Amino acid sequence: MTSPTSQQARESLRIVTFASGRGSNFAALIAARRDGRLPIELAALLSDRDDAAALDAARQAGIDAVALSPHDYPDRGAFDRAIFARAQQYAPDLIVLAGYMRIIAPAVVSSWQGRMINVHPSLLPKYRGLHTHRRALEAGDAVHGASVHYVTAELDGGPTIAQVEIPILVGDTPETLAARLLSQEHRLLVASIALIAEGRVVLTDSGVVLDAAPLAAPLRLGADGMLA
Repeated sequence: MTSPTSQQARESLRIVTFASGRGSNFAALIAARRDGRLPIELAALLSDRDDAAALDAARQAGIDAVALSPHDYPDRGAFDRAIFARAQQYAPDLIVLAGYMRIIAPAVVSSWQGRMINVHPSLLPKYRGLHTHRRALEAGDAVHGASVHYVTAELDGGPTIAQVEIPILVGDTPETLAARLLSQEHRLLVASIALIAEGRVVLTDSGVVLDAAPLAAPLRLGADGMLA
């Protein structure tokens, strides 16, 4: 199991993004592409909500925006097959889940193994699922953060590529913590996709590989925006 970017660095990695809400991570990808920081082509934005602000961000950037409603399908599996079939029409090299709030059927996930990543607002394996900021505060953690990982059938359980940490401050609430983390999520996602676009990071049967060497631990994002 190897991502298509393992063969060679690409001039332009073709991406389809999934989002359910405001799409701030998607907007960060648009900005990084526009500024020349990411050699990517944003082929489409797909959503499970027709009122998602991410759709408007895509349209304003001249990117195809597609919304499918789960209510139009008999079950979760049927919806997942339909929305991923729509994604396949764009022939993506990589699918990026950026605030996509649905659990995807395992059979659908397996067909995209090594070609789909997710950004999650916790230092995985801590706090899979929802309400990560509240759970970090309730646990009394000193630090919080975000992770970019390959998607597998296990919820937020796929191999982690990279993480970023921020301190938890006295008086933090879930809202203040989320707000301070968000800009770091953006930087983390851009830096992680840059390594994939360069062909430096791939997923193999033995795990995440960087420059042909297995990663012993997730990469960490530094203040300079670089992963190490």
